[in-house]
Amino acid sequence: MRKRAVILQEKPLIHDNEYYYTLIRVNLRKIRIHLGYTQQNVADMTGSSRQYICDLENLKRCKHITIDLLGRIADALEVDIRDFFRGCNGKK
Repeated sequence: MRKRAVILQEKPLIHDNEYYYTLIRVNLRKIRIHLGYTQQNVADMTGSSRQYICDLENLKRCKHITIDLLGRIADALEVDIRDFFRGCNGKK
């Protein structure tokens, strides 16, 4: 008797909002430091406050960023906005 192979359908990986906010927080800090900018530099370049940038980077605070500000930060740091969504393995 032949055995049939069971084909499991893969579920698409779905992340919640906090996953993406965490990616942004981690990558913002990593990119900022790599480029040699302080939180104050980024705040000055984007018209926000140093405390707000600090709050965005802090994993213990639940400050959420708007797409508008994320775009301004990407423009100021001269990076692609997609860079803020890269996971630890370099993929989206």
